[in-house]
Amino acid sequence: MTDITMIRAAADRIKGKARVTPLLSSPFLDDIAGRRLWLKPECLQHTGSFKFRGAWSAISALSDTDRKRGVIAFSSGNHAQGVALAAARHGISAVIIMPSDAPAIKIANTRALGAEVVLYDRATENRDDVAAKYNESRNLNLIKPFDNPYVVAGQGTIGLEIAAQAAKEGVTDAAVLVPCGGGGLTSGVAIALAADAPDMRVHPCEPEGFDDVARSLASGKIETNPAATGSICDSIITAAPGELTFPLLQRHCTAPVIVTDQECLRAMALAFDRLKVVIEPGGAAALAGALFHGDVLTGNNVIVVASGGNVDRDMFQTALETTP
Repeated sequence: MTDITMIRAAADRIKGKARVTPLLSSPFLDDIAGRRLWLKPECLQHTGSFKFRGAWSAISALSDTDRKRGVIAFSSGNHAQGVALAAARHGISAVIIMPSDAPAIKIANTRALGAEVVLYDRATENRDDVAAKYNESRNLNLIKPFDNPYVVAGQGTIGLEIAAQAAKEGVTDAAVLVPCGGGGLTSGVAIALAADAPDMRVHPCEPEGFDDVARSLASGKIETNPAATGSICDSIITAAPGELTFPLLQRHCTAPVIVTDQECLRAMALAFDRLKVVIEPGGAAALAGALFHGDVLTGNNVIVVASGGNVDRDMFQTALETTP
């Protein structure tokens, strides 16, 4: 299971490979949030999302022999691109299993980064089964999007950066909101902050109708979503929290925040208007939570992770036409 030692080791392997993204602020967003707000723009990370961190962490942790076999992953797009680029920079092959309804830009980018893309229907097929069947004769290393301790460790490097950057701003007490799908990013950030900024409180943020983490934390057992599609927040739609990540979420996280698609569109528009940052719908879930659900937060400071910016032009245009 991922711990702070693994996260610090991942930070050493990632150093000079992943971008150190800043903390951005705007007095206009502070006014809406009702407290000081900082945004961590992982949309500026390589491949446009935080996923490059976990992918590099996992691939770089493989032995030379294992790495030469190549890797396989399943993803709606952001993990796909992260693994594709990390594999290319390690000089190894990558196969990515992607849902056919993933944003076209994510499918195109994954192929452009050199990966072999295999499409499946997420409404009728199980991605684990598709990957397992494809990999029967290939013996590739499976890099899961969140249920991999080295992936979680890589995502946790964001938490180390938040703690250090916030401390430079004189902030040690804050609500930290993180877009949450399977829980790899949220749990990694939470582990890092528990070690380096223990007065910060991590809130998972999910789209309405796909709040499996919130329901799982409430019931004390892993709950699943009744549908596989139906939200514009494709990057954080998963069937359920991971077997690895759920205990970490239970241990380190506090009250989840549920946001609507419309709130994510509004957050995207505000991020562009006030910070000139492009965020995808799922990546804007934490900002939407901070701006429109501040009543569930405590303290005078909030830090939000903008987890990705891989959005189609049409969807971004829809966001810009939304009344902030």
